[in-house]
Amino acid sequence: MNYDQILQEIYQEIQPYAGQGEPAAYIPDLLKVNPDRYGICLHTLDGQDFAMGDCDERFAIQSISKVFALAMGFARLNDRLWQRIGVEPSGNAFNSIFQLELEHGIPRNPLINAGALVMTDILLSVLEYPEREYLAFVRSLCGCDSIQYDESMAASERDNGYLNAAIVNMLKYYGNIENDVERVLRFYFRQCSVKMNCRELSRAFLPFADHTRAFSFDGTELTTSQVKRINAIMQTCGFYDEAGEFSYLVGLPGKSGVGGGIAAICPRQYSVAVWSPRLNKKGNSVMGLKALELLTTKTAVSIF
Repeated sequence: MNYDQILQEIYQEIQPYAGQGEPAAYIPDLLKVNPDRYGICLHTLDGQDFAMGDCDERFAIQSISKVFALAMGFARLNDRLWQRIGVEPSGNAFNSIFQLELEHGIPRNPLINAGALVMTDILLSVLEYPEREYLAFVRSLCGCDSIQYDESMAASERDNGYLNAAIVNMLKYYGNIENDVERVLRFYFRQCSVKMNCRELSRAFLPFADHTRAFSFDGTELTTSQVKRINAIMQTCGFYDEAGEFSYLVGLPGKSGVGGGIAAICPRQYSVAVWSPRLNKKGNSVMGLKALELLTTKTAVSIF
């Protein structure tokens, strides 16, 4: 497969979409980023990598961080995890609060905000040094020790995170938060603030692309079955209330973030990360979605 040529063709063909969409305005620090950036990187299981554009510029991974938290929590609680979080697509916005009330404080899945807040609470309970261990896990996945929290971004989110505060308080009301609410919010926003580039993010997702290999990174060990189930959750729940559209157009397990990043995997073949800050109304990168749709079209490979 000539991935270099494919990435070049994709870049040319997505140019009509370059000015569409807007960055997430409700997080002020995201508005400081040039909205016209575009980068993509693909890692194959046989050790090759292909990249172009702004693939070395770091950005806040935002909700992509939820996959890493899920891996850590699932590895430690196994199926006990699903007593507090479901595995169903939400069908509603990622920050919906009315659905949480209707379902009595049990979030639909770990990749919406309510589920990620419960996962954060779980990590606070089961890890000795949660924030340090989370960052060490991410660094281990991508093999880069310079990955950091962006404290300015985390503070910006906390200062404007009224809806997330409401969600975590409702979770607390229903008995699904064990730790102090403010501590949960602080750790959650720090996870979202982690900055990575496309090369690092693609590398971090590569272990999820091959469930036949041992998954063991900095104390987090997942079985073959657990890796497959994380992929299933990414496939059905990874793109907010646009997960069905992503499955239809792209056909890969993945996760998006409102920083404009998308990470996805093609089982037994590759991982890929793309970044472009302009978002559609669902909160997903306009150019990123189109780039991945073209990738699976041109390679004629997806999970389907």
